[in-house]
Amino acid sequence: MMSFNALIAVALGYVAFLFGVAFAAERRAARGQGGWLHLPIVYTLSLSIYCTAWTFYGAVGYAARSGLEFVTIYLGPTLVMVGWWWILRRLVRIGRTQRITSIADLISARFGKSTTLGVIVTLMAIVAATPYIALQLQSVTLSFQVFARAGGSDWGDAELNRAAIWIAIGLGFFTVLFGTRNLDANERHHGVVIAIAVEAVVKLVALLAVGIFVVWGLSDGAAAMLAEIETSPIADWTQSGSRWAGLIFLSGAAFLCLPRMFQVLVVENADERHLQTASWAFPLYMMLMSLFVIPIAVVGLRIMPAGANPDLFVLTLPLSQGHEGLATLSFLGGFSSATSMVIVATIALATMVSNHIVLPLWMRSGSGPGAIMSGDVRRVVMLARRLSIAGVLALGYLYFRLSGGGGALAAIGLVSFSGVVQVLPAMLGGIFWRGATRTGAILGLTAGFAVWVWCLFLPSFGADALLPASVMAQGPFGWSWLRPEALFGITGVDPVLHGLFWSMLFNTGLFFAGSALSFPTPLERLQGAQFVNVFDYGNKGPVWARSTVTAEDLLIMSQRILGAAQAQAIFARAAARQGRTDSLPDVTPAFVLALERELSGSVGSATAHAMIAQVTQGAAVTVEDLIALADETAQILEYSSRLEAKSAEQDRTARALRDANAKLMALSVQKDAFLSQISHELRTPMTSIRAFSDILREGDVGPTDTTRMAGIINAEAQRLTRLLDDLLDLAVLESGQVTLHLQRGRLGDLLDRALGAAGQGGTALRIVRDPRNEGLWLDTDLDRLAQVFINLVANAAKYCDAESPVLTIGARATDGTCTVTFTDNGRGIAAPDRAVIFEKFSRLGDSSRAGGAGLGLAICKEIMGRLGGDIAYVPGRGGACFHVTLPVAARGDPVEGRLLAAR
Repeated sequence: MMSFNALIAVALGYVAFLFGVAFAAERRAARGQGGWLHLPIVYTLSLSIYCTAWTFYGAVGYAARSGLEFVTIYLGPTLVMVGWWWILRRLVRIGRTQRITSIADLISARFGKSTTLGVIVTLMAIVAATPYIALQLQSVTLSFQVFARAGGSDWGDAELNRAAIWIAIGLGFFTVLFGTRNLDANERHHGVVIAIAVEAVVKLVALLAVGIFVVWGLSDGAAAMLAEIETSPIADWTQSGSRWAGLIFLSGAAFLCLPRMFQVLVVENADERHLQTASWAFPLYMMLMSLFVIPIAVVGLRIMPAGANPDLFVLTLPLSQGHEGLATLSFLGGFSSATSMVIVATIALATMVSNHIVLPLWMRSGSGPGAIMSGDVRRVVMLARRLSIAGVLALGYLYFRLSGGGGALAAIGLVSFSGVVQVLPAMLGGIFWRGATRTGAILGLTAGFAVWVWCLFLPSFGADALLPASVMAQGPFGWSWLRPEALFGITGVDPVLHGLFWSMLFNTGLFFAGSALSFPTPLERLQGAQFVNVFDYGNKGPVWARSTVTAEDLLIMSQRILGAAQAQAIFARAAARQGRTDSLPDVTPAFVLALERELSGSVGSATAHAMIAQVTQGAAVTVEDLIALADETAQILEYSSRLEAKSAEQDRTARALRDANAKLMALSVQKDAFLSQISHELRTPMTSIRAFSDILREGDVGPTDTTRMAGIINAEAQRLTRLLDDLLDLAVLESGQVTLHLQRGRLGDLLDRALGAAGQGGTALRIVRDPRNEGLWLDTDLDRLAQVFINLVANAAKYCDAESPVLTIGARATDGTCTVTFTDNGRGIAAPDRAVIFEKFSRLGDSSRAGGAGLGLAICKEIMGRLGGDIAYVPGRGGACFHVTLPVAARGDPVEGRLLAAR
């Protein structure tokens, strides 16, 4: 049996190994040789601090007591990594652009860089994390107690307390050494992160080793293990659906809100793309951690004596079978789970305490009033963080002592989770809702936290510890509706779900109500826009600085925070970017913005903002006034842009009016030409008819002349008839009173008919036809369609100015329509004429070239509209090209004689 002193030596050796790993990682990072430190797998393994001693030891005990309910603690983070990856990406981007140092800094920066909110979130985080830190101390001390008892030494309370003190001191020393080496939280704690990654591997290997030993060493393999689980009470499904849903939500929300998880998820993130790997690798890690929980619990209940603590089955099972090496590995796995959580949690909490409590108090106390006066802010921050680490561990130990380390700590993990998730409404509302305000955030946080303290935190100490048993049973002052576990008289609900429901209800309700009823300050509006639109804004944001603020003042202030070397390097780089030869840049808005972001990484957004304001005090107006002025400027710019838009719209309208006027002028000219032409067309045949009629009436005409004159009178009468027919036809079509005679016919037959009626036999126009699609059947008014075709052929004969005029007729069918194309080889229609060719009274070119009143294409346009088709002129085809589009007939028997009233 390994002696207890040997176990201590192993633990010290393991700690020394972690020291060596962390120290080597820090040195390589300082030399720029730590590229492997930024690998996605290191980032993924650092997320394993979610798996604390409560997970390593407590999951087995949880399974032994509550069956499969332990799975909810793994499902929540898995769903967040897989389904809420877009929220994590937004948080990481905000953390990088705003140089966020903690979750308190995120809430503070979002709501106008509010110091009050930073203090509230910091105090909430400390209170919620303290019991959890106590739980880690208890798990490590109990693991030491197991080995001490195995060696024949029965530890009592005094030995447990002494061990807890030494463990807290050791963890504090390690955290101070590697967690406060860099003031800038955005300079990653490479030593801590790589140590956590190593511990992640150790605890996973340890748990898998114990699981393999249990399944194949204490059972007869996987099949036998499954059969044993089947008959075990653990396999009975007794879980409440509401409790399962509540615990999954609680664990998922805590994964986002725990200060230690925010530290590794956001602050320690070296590359946003690492989230892509973590989104599948971390759920895989969680699955492996939970793989053997049920087998260990089932075998532990079978082998270990009655009354044995199931939380320690991972350790006691191999120890009871004499496998000291496996037991030692299991001890190191639990030790790693506890220490990694405590280290990162204390770093995060110490950063929050120093940035949001200590520094603001120090600045207001008069010890360090102005940022340009002597007083090393850097030293104050470093000292504050180191003392905060010690203080947080001391609070954890104090809670451990007050609770007695007994049964009250069994459910403290869920109680702590419920306290931490009170920041969820403010966090999610802040990054997705620009209307969220500081008033709403303060109301929601304080109300939710107060309900959590009353319903869950105070009862967690046990009866008569902080709350008398009478208050627990009857409520304060006998008001039963205020009982901590039966608020408003609602009984029979699981205490954790009861406290979670009421705290989140008050929190979320007051957050939204307070935001809706209050108005954000200018700085809140600015920060809200940059947070909600982080992928659009990036690092840009309006900053005002007066020219009377000198670069020397800003440099002195920066040196107090960052140190001389780092501050001077920042100023030198800025000067080089501006093209200056000295080491001091011009104080521009962009430079002040960049400097404030640099300082935010060290002391938080609120404190950095306050220090910049101190330097510019008296030399610049307040930030609120400046941002209000920026808002007015933005409004002026918006008004100017609206005027420009209206001016552009007026230009477009003017162009449209000019085009319409030109078209009207052209139509007016066409109208005048029409009146002139129509008078000519009417007067000429009438004159001929009257003259020859008078001659015939006188009777002194021979038979030959009589026949000739009668023929002229007949021809002129037909000419008048055609003109009047066109005018009446157009009037009927435009009034909508035309009746269409729907018939079915082949396109080819209709073209033959049209060409014959157009009388092309004696003209110089040569017709070229493409017969490939002339077999198409059409359901339409064949007479009206033939009228369109005749007009197009006649126009080609009249207006084609080619030496050897050719008219090409083709057809194609697509999607139930047929397009018949008429293209001649002339010069086409001039661009100015194309806008009016389908208007009434419009004639192509000089009216002296041909007769007619210019109604042909206008009639064609009306006819095609009534037939459900269209006619259009297509330029760029070499000559005049018209497309006639109409529907193709459906398959079936030919249709004859149907009447279709025009619409």
